[in-house]
Parts: sequence; structure tokens; C-alpha cells
Amino acid sequence: MKPQGYISQVEATAACRRSGKRLCTVDEWMAACQGPQRWTYPYGNTYVAGACNEGRATNPVNECFGSGSNVFTSKNMNDPCCLERPNTVFPGGSFPMCVSAWGVYDLHGSLHEWIDATASTGNGIFKGGFFVDAKLNGPGCTYRTTAHAKSYHDYSTGFRCCADAR
Repeated sequence: MKPQGYISQVEATAACRRSGKRLCTVDEWMAACQGPQRWTYPYGNTYVAGACNEGRATNPVNECFGSGSNVFTSKNMNDPCCLERPNTVFPGGSFPMCVSAWGVYDLHGSLHEWIDATASTGNGIFKGGFFVDAKLNGPGCTYRTTAHAKSYHDYSTGFRCCADAR
């Protein structure tokens, strides 16, 4: 199944609650990504190109709406065209090297993942990067974005839920 984009932290929180779970805390998310070895990437400390769904050469917003930064509007970035382009999101587990020591797939690249955290600015936080950029805000598991309100969403934002151990 392909992960769902266009999700805000507010929507992600509600979706997790409806499933009897919650958004992951930063500590849970980092532990799942880094494993017991505390690796930089889910698969180790050395970057491997193509191991995870990241580094797409062109941004789908530009493919859908033309070149230039002026096309990066909320309307365009929330248009279904952005994830309908080839080589954007893939079903979970499609990148077999992109798995942590705990068996958790796709924590680096794919879609930004909202976590249950608030930046000092009051904005939400997402981790992991997405299929175009998983380096700008830190390598691998350390990737962290704090620039958006919790109500923000676009083609690159998704989430995963966590639950307490039983």
C-alpha cells in the first residue's frame, strides 16, 4: 500500500487516535529509525544512494506546473498531480535496503513523517525527508523540519502511528 500524502499534523493525530494509536514521539521515531546501534541511516552509518526512496532528480510540482519557484503555491503543492507522477511514493517496503534493525521500513525518504512534537516556534515537526529531499535538514534519521504550522500539508507530508507495547 502506498503511504498517504497531503496530511497535516492535526489530521495525522486524529487518524492515529481513530485507530487506537498515536503519533510517534521523537524518541520513538529516532529509536525505530536508528535501531540499537544508533545508526545515521536506517541501514547503517554510510549513505547508500538508492537504498531509500529519496533523491528524485526533479520535483513533481515543477513537472506539473512548470519551472521556477513561483509555482510552489499551496494550491499547486496540494494538487493530486504531484503524487500521480512516476517515481514519487511507492508501496511500503518497496526499497528492501531501507529497513532499520527493528524491521521498520521507509523511515528515510518516501514522505515526511509528522511526529508528536512541537518546535519552540509552536510549529509541528516532521522527520525523515521525502522522495525529493532527505538531506537538506540533516542526514538520514536526523532529518528534521520545523518550518510549518501543525495545520500545514502538501504532497510531501505523511505520518505513521505508534502504540504502547502490549
